[in-house]
Amino acid sequence: MIDYIRGKITDLTPTFIVIENEGIGYFISISLTTFAQLEGKDEFKILVHEVIREDSHQLFGFANKEERDIFRLLISVSGVGASTARMMLSSLNPGEIEKAILGSDINTLKGVKGIGLKTAQRIIVDLKDKLGKQSGTGEIFAFTDNTKREEALSALVMLGFGKSAVLKVLDRIIREDKNLTVEDIIKKALKTL
Repeated sequence: MIDYIRGKITDLTPTFIVIENEGIGYFISISLTTFAQLEGKDEFKILVHEVIREDSHQLFGFANKEERDIFRLLISVSGVGASTARMMLSSLNPGEIEKAILGSDINTLKGVKGIGLKTAQRIIVDLKDKLGKQSGTGEIFAFTDNTKREEALSALVMLGFGKSAVLKVLDRIIREDKNLTVEDIIKKALKTL
């Protein structure tokens, strides 16, 4: 697995870069975020993510680790491929994507070409916990007792409510009063949902 390539930039466009290293030119797909950081440079150490399939071998490049980490999280979501993740990173910077996911901001994610309502919801549901644990900035993850939240979530989803809607309501209820029992949380949530 290639981690990075350091070399001379021989071609640079808003969608790809060619870096020459030891006489080999590597064609690497990039986002507009990375392109903006590469403009005017002759040489660069670009971080790489390889996508190897039966019919293709692609390299995706990133100017920094934060962008590559967000890319890898995005492609872990079912229905989000490498091209879609690159499109997201061209429309929003890594910080904006992280903020949208942690804040359950579906509209920001839907604003990216190729991202519909279901995909935006799936990205938030799948990545909110992962990002919260990594960044430690999400209030939700500072709660000392997440088991009440999980039990209430499980019960409400079994009753037929959508997971993303339930999560939003539960987070608000728990933020307002952290001392509620599971039953109280569920009762309050049912009034709101």
